[in-house]
Amino acid sequence: MKRNAIEELNNWKQDSDRKPLILKGARQVGKTWLMKQFGKEYYEDYFYFNFDEEDDIASIFISNKDPFRIIELLGMIKGTKIEPEKHLIIFDEIQECPEALNSLKYFYEKANQYHVISAGSLLGTLLAQPKTYPVGKVNVLNIYPMTFDEFLCATDERLYQYYLTITKDCQIEDIFHKKLLEVYKHYLIIGGMPECVASWLKHKDCSKIQKIQHELIELYENDFSKHNGKVNSGRILLVFRSIVNQLAKDNEKFVYGCVREGARAREFEEAIEWLVSAGMVIRIHNVSKPEHPLNAFEEMNHFKLFLFDVGLLKHMAGISNEAILLKTDYQFKGALTENFCLQQMRELFDTVPKYYVQGQNSEIDFLLQKGMDVIPVEVKAGEAIHSKSLKKYITEKKPNQAIRYSGLGYKKQDIITNIPLYLINKTNMLLD
Repeated sequence: MKRNAIEELNNWKQDSDRKPLILKGARQVGKTWLMKQFGKEYYEDYFYFNFDEEDDIASIFISNKDPFRIIELLGMIKGTKIEPEKHLIIFDEIQECPEALNSLKYFYEKANQYHVISAGSLLGTLLAQPKTYPVGKVNVLNIYPMTFDEFLCATDERLYQYYLTITKDCQIEDIFHKKLLEVYKHYLIIGGMPECVASWLKHKDCSKIQKIQHELIELYENDFSKHNGKVNSGRILLVFRSIVNQLAKDNEKFVYGCVREGARAREFEEAIEWLVSAGMVIRIHNVSKPEHPLNAFEEMNHFKLFLFDVGLLKHMAGISNEAILLKTDYQFKGALTENFCLQQMRELFDTVPKYYVQGQNSEIDFLLQKGMDVIPVEVKAGEAIHSKSLKKYITEKKPNQAIRYSGLGYKKQDIITNIPLYLINKTNMLLD
């Protein structure tokens, strides 16, 4: 399967200011595969070390802080000399060996000619432990589930080649529009978890997908108690399981009372922060003003939580495949579509998307910042595009441009650009 992050990894390799690289992301999003594939494609060889499977390797890092000695000993284990530039050194599940994680700063300071890449589960939760995490001494790359364009490339190569030809102001023929919408619906069911995509490619069996998704949810919930540290694992679990109910409300703002009756913010703030740091949920904030710079107007106590993968959210919500595949309305359709949109566009722009409540029963689903331009975004799950909220915003705030993601084709209508849901990854290119 093609992953867009391979190109980012190559950019890291070519960077003269390169530091040891850490891949961050939820478990099972494909970090190990990416590192090995990168080693195969861009180096003469790679050397893979897994601290979860090979406990004895930790002793090398516990006994030594000299990176050259560490390299020498690792080479002895592999039976060959590890060469700078030519070889890629991979440390996987590095969270199991804090000394190895800490050693990355010595590789940066004393032996940066060696190309070192690492990954681990829940590394984001270690950011609060500066003695362990080599802050400022590493590059960090976030890895997420497969995006829609990666999914399309894996499942329908010919349609993907057509997708690549779509440019600004081009006409998308109806036959291709319908085919791409069908793939979009499949993505809502399967999601972007590599194991689910691989199973679909091999078996085309939705029951197998559901089984994998169920097992992944169980895996994550087991992780809460295994790696929570000082954060109460029961509270993490309660927040995680409340996400479907939170998004099912008319107002999707996170309400602590939906986690547990009478719950207070101070009880669950750390649990939420843990889930965000672990890459399990995406948090976006309301802004008091829809103005540049958006980050300056975030309301920290007014936010929403979305799941990091739409396929897992669909499974947790218990939505039937029939509801998605047939042209019907169903409960949770809007929330599922918003989750999909956020998952695709979370890193398209310099700042994380926000949202904007502009009065009672009037809300802009997302706000994007492109340069100094603040762009309102309306999300529609189907072809019905009437929106009082967007119309009100345009009248009052007079933005230079606006976006509507929907099931309709690509077209421009005054300042609104209607972008089909399957083209979200091309948003930057399609805007003025």
